[in-house]
Amino acid sequence: RIIKTVVKTFKYFFGLRFEVKGLENFKVEGPAIIVSNHQSILDMMGLMEVLPDDCVQVGKKELMYAGTVGLIIYLGGVIFINRKSTTSAKMVMAEVAKTMATENVKVWVYPEGTRNCTGDLLPFKKGAFHLAVQAQVPVIPVVYSSFTTFYNPKKNLFTSGKIKVEVLPPIETKGLTSDDVSDLTDRCFHTMRETLFRLSGRPS
Repeated sequence: RIIKTVVKTFKYFFGLRFEVKGLENFKVEGPAIIVSNHQSILDMMGLMEVLPDDCVQVGKKELMYAGTVGLIIYLGGVIFINRKSTTSAKMVMAEVAKTMATENVKVWVYPEGTRNCTGDLLPFKKGAFHLAVQAQVPVIPVVYSSFTTFYNPKKNLFTSGKIKVEVLPPIETKGLTSDDVSDLTDRCFHTMRETLFRLSGRPS
C-alpha cells in the first residue's frame, strides 16, 4: 500500500491522467487471475490506480535486477518466474495456485509475456489460463488504452496524455479442464483486443 501511494504520485510529474471504469468487477469472492495488456513501464502507474489490496503480480526474473524498479517490485511481493526454464516456471505456477487458495489472493499476470507498445496485442501465452483452470478461479481482464499517441520510445516521443483503464467482467472457469484452455485464452484475447481498440478510439 505504501508503494502504491508513492507510485501514484508519479503521474503528476509525467503529466498523465487516468480514467478508470469497472472497479466493481474486482469484487469477486475468493482468488482470481487478473490479466492485462503490457505496454511500458508507465503501466506501473496505471496498475497502482486499480490494484486490489489482496493481489500479487507475476513477472519475469530479469526484472529483479532492474535497479530501483526491481527493488520496488521485489518489495511489492512480485512472484518472479524464470521464463528460460519451462520446468522452473511450471513449478512456480503450481506453487502460485496453492498460494492463491491458502492465502485467498488474486494474481496479476501479463499474458503477452513482454512489453508491447504497438497499439495492438501480441498473442497470449497460456500460462495464466492454465493456472486459472487448475485453480478453478475466474479470469478478470484489465485493458489499458494505447499509449502510442503520446509515448513512442522509437521516435523519442513523450508528452502528457490520458490513459483509459477498464476492468472487464470476470470470466468463470469452474468446470473447465485443460482441454478448454485454448478456447479460454482466445476468448480473453479477442475480448481484450476489442476493448483496447474501443478505448483507443480506433476501429476494431
